[in-house]
Amino acid sequence: MREQRTIAGPAMCAGIGVHTGARMRLVVSPAPADAGVVFVRTDLSGDNRIEAHAAFVTDTVLGTTLENGAGASIATVEHLLSACSGLGLDNLLIEIDGPEVPILDGSAGPFVRLLEQAGAKTLPAPRRVIRILEPIVVEEGAKRAALLPDPQSETLTLDVTIRFTDPAIGVQRRVARLTREDFLSDIADARTFGFMADVERLRAHGRGLGASLDNAVVVENGRVVNPEGLRFEDEFVRHKMLDAIGDLALAGGRIAGRFEADQPGHAMNARLIREVLRARNAWCWESLGQPVYAAAGA
Repeated sequence: MREQRTIAGPAMCAGIGVHTGARMRLVVSPAPADAGVVFVRTDLSGDNRIEAHAAFVTDTVLGTTLENGAGASIATVEHLLSACSGLGLDNLLIEIDGPEVPILDGSAGPFVRLLEQAGAKTLPAPRRVIRILEPIVVEEGAKRAALLPDPQSETLTLDVTIRFTDPAIGVQRRVARLTREDFLSDIADARTFGFMADVERLRAHGRGLGASLDNAVVVENGRVVNPEGLRFEDEFVRHKMLDAIGDLALAGGRIAGRFEADQPGHAMNARLIREVLRARNAWCWESLGQPVYAAAGA
């Protein structure tokens, strides 16, 4: 897929926010070439447009929040952006009548099916790709996230490791390429997860008000509480990979390189993308597989 893409027609869904517990309606519409992904808060007047770009990330606690200069914000964008990236969609207008993207079932799967039903449309413009030329690394204690060169690939390869003391999760590692096929079969349906012991604390701080067994995998004392169990044996690391795909989509273009992460999260992902934008000699733009200009001169 060398050309930019959008959807062929509008699509709509509604659901509750995992943190606010409020019900919101979301409409996704086609957008022209080079528009990128833009959220519009239809419940707000004035400047209510929020670009899906790392420059607008303001909060990474239990999700990624974007906010424009006028104070309009949209939270928990990562699952929808992951679906867009996994399907190779570059330009979308997303109108929403509340402050948080609906959680739906806690994965990117419902968004994938929504967007697929809308159909895809190729746009008469080349897709611009961020080609990683030199290692870009961020670390915090034992946590690490990096984007590394992968000269033979035109897409992103993800190598993600998670480490939890609870034996229901433990240490899990997975490697995957960000192709449409692999995303749909191995990543899109992996659900977000949390711990029963944290529920009351989160709700006391105004978080997780809409969380339930219908939209999250819940772990308690070494077991999965959900009666249906897991969708994948390693669903936890697959979801961390899903989150990373959504967060990395905020770089402003698709990434060609290798993402390696040990204990990643939204904060580490955001730090990594900010470092990408700062380290302008470590990458370049490519169009149709050819460099169009060096990042340092952008």
